[in-house]
Amino acid sequence: MSAATDAPMPALQITGLVKRYGDRVAVDGLDLELASGTVLALLGPNGAGKTTTVEICEGFLTADAGTVRVLGLDPMANNDEMRRRIGVMLQGGGAYPGARAAEMLRLCAAYSADPIDPAWLLEALGLSEVARTPFRRLSGGQQQRLSLACAIVGRPELVFLDEPTAGLDAHARIMVWELIERLRGDGVSVLLTTHLMDEAEELADKVVIIDHGRVVAAGTPADLTSRGAENELRFTAPRGLDLTMLRTALPEGYRCSEPTPGGYLVRGQVTPQVLATVTAWCAKIDVLATDLRVETRSLSDVFLDLTGRALRP
Repeated sequence: MSAATDAPMPALQITGLVKRYGDRVAVDGLDLELASGTVLALLGPNGAGKTTTVEICEGFLTADAGTVRVLGLDPMANNDEMRRRIGVMLQGGGAYPGARAAEMLRLCAAYSADPIDPAWLLEALGLSEVARTPFRRLSGGQQQRLSLACAIVGRPELVFLDEPTAGLDAHARIMVWELIERLRGDGVSVLLTTHLMDEAEELADKVVIIDHGRVVAAGTPADLTSRGAENELRFTAPRGLDLTMLRTALPEGYRCSEPTPGGYLVRGQVTPQVLATVTAWCAKIDVLATDLRVETRSLSDVFLDLTGRALRP
């Protein structure tokens, strides 16, 4: 049997997806794949096409072109079958305003043949004390956690989480992160949309950044922050050193300078070889470099470089 045959089917596969609203193209030929049992973070500025893409995957919108397969199923043609196998957490809550928290969760559990115990899930998400409180009277953070509980109570194979930690305090946010990690550990696939770059770096196996309805970057968080990056190597040494020999020893394109007295900077892709070159140069001129550190780009830097720094409406 071939390796291609042995490979598990992607939990989500999107090819050439297009969605228009009149003259506006919301999604423009987008390709995306979520491997089974992994977490994919979908990032993008406001209006980039994230919500439209996710709503097509969930079967709430029809595509104008392209193909979408969720667990191998067409979200429109096989909607009933697909919904039995997925969980959806909407940013707006999606619960009945008058329903009590426990009632809402039990209702969602009733649609599954083998649900998680609702009482256990309420306890795990810190909602036991508000089990009898109507949804509309819950705080914003409590509503978020209940919406997450409703999305996962049916033991889905794939979960769509739209801004799952929006409005949560630090403790609740960590609780949700741990739950997402647990989902992945149980083999559940997760598509996560978030505006929190540290959340994407912490949770995602793969990050996809979209803008104007197209993918502008994709890869692991580590790949994205190192790919093509001009990292910085900083160190402290006696002021006024002659950097000519160091410039000659470094690969072409690297730059070194003394931006502050005794504070030295090497710019370029910092590799083990570059680090060894700098320390060898220091040894050759009998200088002890102190406070040596490598500063890399964050995912926020990558995101802003690709999508711009201007505010979006």
